[in-house]
Amino acid sequence: MAKTNGKKGGAKGQEGYTSRHLQVLKGLEAVRKRPGMYIGSTSARGLHHLVYEVVDNAIDEAMAGYCSDIAVVIHDDDSITVTDDGRGIPVDIHPTEKVPGVEVALTRLHAGGKFDKDSYKVSGGLHGVGVSVVNALSESLDVEVKRDGHVWTQEFSRGLKKSELEKGAKTKETGTRVHFRPDPEIFTELQYQWDTLASRLRELAYLNGGVSITLRDERPEGTENDREERFYFEGGISQYVEYLRGKKNPLHDDVIYLQGDQDGTEIELAMQYTDGYNEDTFTFVNNINTHEGGTHLSGFKAALTRTINGYASRSSTMKKGDPSLSGDDVREGLVAVLSVKVLEPQFEGQTKTKLGNSEVRGIVESLVNDKLGTWLDENPSSARRIIEKAVQAARAREAARKARDLTRKKSALETGILPGKLADCSSRDASLSELYLVEGDSAGGSAKQGRDREYQAILPLKGKILNVERARIDKILSNDEIRAIITAIGAGIGDEFSLDQTRYHKIVIMTDADVDGAHIRTLLLTFFFRQMQELIEAGYVFIAQPPLYRVSRGKKEFYCYTEEERETITKELQGGKGSSAIHVQRYKGLGEMNPDQLWNTTMSPENRTLLQVTIDEATEASLLFERLMGDEVEPRREFIEQNAKFVRNLDI
Repeated sequence: MAKTNGKKGGAKGQEGYTSRHLQVLKGLEAVRKRPGMYIGSTSARGLHHLVYEVVDNAIDEAMAGYCSDIAVVIHDDDSITVTDDGRGIPVDIHPTEKVPGVEVALTRLHAGGKFDKDSYKVSGGLHGVGVSVVNALSESLDVEVKRDGHVWTQEFSRGLKKSELEKGAKTKETGTRVHFRPDPEIFTELQYQWDTLASRLRELAYLNGGVSITLRDERPEGTENDREERFYFEGGISQYVEYLRGKKNPLHDDVIYLQGDQDGTEIELAMQYTDGYNEDTFTFVNNINTHEGGTHLSGFKAALTRTINGYASRSSTMKKGDPSLSGDDVREGLVAVLSVKVLEPQFEGQTKTKLGNSEVRGIVESLVNDKLGTWLDENPSSARRIIEKAVQAARAREAARKARDLTRKKSALETGILPGKLADCSSRDASLSELYLVEGDSAGGSAKQGRDREYQAILPLKGKILNVERARIDKILSNDEIRAIITAIGAGIGDEFSLDQTRYHKIVIMTDADVDGAHIRTLLLTFFFRQMQELIEAGYVFIAQPPLYRVSRGKKEFYCYTEEERETITKELQGGKGSSAIHVQRYKGLGEMNPDQLWNTTMSPENRTLLQVTIDEATEASLLFERLMGDEVEPRREFIEQNAKFVRNLDI
């Protein structure tokens, strides 16, 4: 008997599957069929990505030395216009496609000047799909090109041309204007967010010093409020470091700026040490944020550790017998931006944001070894303060060593040392297991009784955990609640963190719906962001949404998660028949719910609502945590005043 490998059909199945079943998607049909493959999603993230694709073309012109002014406008219908003063998309007839170059760029995938190194030495738009994808996913798109002495215009819709290229008035100017309206048939979200666009445009302006990028919002007041902001930073990434430093105090007055090039690879590094305890290093390749790091980051870290240790030894700053400074030690309090321009970048990782070019590591190492060593020699007082801070970090690291050992998964499994208050699940499949971090013993008790013991683990937390934004590693690891969390998760902490060792693929923060609950949630998020950021990047961290109210009348009961929902349910019950009174119960704490209620509303996969924590802008996230959880009170007050109008469902 022939084996079918468990698949039904056999030979008859092969006969039924012929070439006529192979679907051929022509032109930009593939983009409209599978938009997520090209822009990530059809939600808000993908919507904003359309703008980035068009802006990246203008930035490529700027990197080539032909563009200095870029403008982005959000119109009142949520359409977008991007204008630049570059050379303009070519309008002459393409030799093989037999249509104008602008039509090729807008209707053909993998077509563009980025593949021709005579046109662009380096480019952020590496795949040649940018503006054509925008065209494919737009209800309408019109382009205006100024070049060759005239203004040229052409219109498109959903990837297809609606008109031929028209030659218009004479002009001595050059540049490109692209106006597009995202297709409502594709996108689930159509409203642009000012803060999201401003964050990326600000970043691009810092990375390309001397280029002006203006964002204007023409929508009526009540959406994002009609406003305009210009991003222009002559100092480039040095000013970026000052921005990222926020309110932390610098250990030396001037930002260290190092620049060099080798074999076509250009390196820019700006860095400054602060009195903080966390490291904020951000890396970019051809303006792409490589948040997964790569060879350029590895080269920087290795050279920084070697150079600082070498200077400390030469200058006798360290005492005899002191251990060498580790990478963690020399990067404590560091704010750094590393920007690399690579001719042929090779990206690794699932999100294609990890540089893989092996030669770049050596180039970065060589630059930092040479030029940072010179800077330290020329600035002895600043160098001494940097070394002293690193030595203090090393002493704290040694003091924390024993506490750190207790948190490692290996010890936990071999000796059975798991937190005593952890009610673990029976499943050993991490992909199916969930860990609930629950505020208080009372709520923890209800959660333990109401959970599904097969895959749900409960860890009650007592009080508020330590604010890790203001603490060194030794103090962090001496905190009982934090140590319990680290041990339960089992993946280590900081540079020793290993995502593969995580014991749960859902870590759910479940706190009360009040101010204290919000504070505890923020403290936990600060801890995960600073010490286990890979958990967030992997999509493992969630926030539970317990109900605010229980509304009942007779035998009918409803759970309401918002004030509006409570009002609607109450009105519906008031309009119904019957003489029984309507009862409204406000849940101020999770402990007020019995186990069945907690399960049915907040923990059951069939009924619960979980908010997944993501990082879209790591630089802005870092600044926000520093603003909310740092030593300065004024930034927190300003944040509260600016955002108080958005607060919902908190007993303030």
